[in-house]
Amino acid sequence: MSSNKSFSTETSERYSRALFEVSKESSEIDKVENDIGNFLTLLNSSSEIKNFMNDPSQNINQQYNVINLISEKLNFSKNLNNFFLLLIKKKRIFFVKKISENFLKLCSKKRGEIKASLISSKDLSKSEIDKISKDLSEITGLILKFDLKVDERLIGGLKLQLGSFMIDTSIKSKLKKYEQMMLEN
Repeated sequence: MSSNKSFSTETSERYSRALFEVSKESSEIDKVENDIGNFLTLLNSSSEIKNFMNDPSQNINQQYNVINLISEKLNFSKNLNNFFLLLIKKKRIFFVKKISENFLKLCSKKRGEIKASLISSKDLSKSEIDKISKDLSEITGLILKFDLKVDERLIGGLKLQLGSFMIDTSIKSKLKKYEQMMLEN
């Protein structure tokens, strides 16, 4: 185990790679990716399910029943359902969120996508986001997938962060620069 990674990170990455390989072998990556997206939406919107998954004192049979019920309701692939049951058996179900997020990152990476943070002063339309993505993809040669946020304090403009590279065209930032220049004079 790498000294820079925690046990939970290392374990989550290992399990997500295993799920990715099983999904790839059965030609179900797209289905499993969609299922995991739906599962994460449910997990993030329900504190009861989140607490249930994170509670190590839960009875294994109860956990099996809940996962089977969720799997049935969300129409999970058989491989994903079996994978979640394996996590319960191995007492790793409390890593399910981290494993799921790592799996989605693997899928994005396989498609050549890079995650970037885009903060706007207002909600952007789908066409605006697509145009920004297309323009930046042409410049960088990368497929960008945005983590979108709205921050009205920017007043206007955008902030884009791609790794350690930051572009800030916000009015707030420009006003701050002018303020700094005025204080220096």
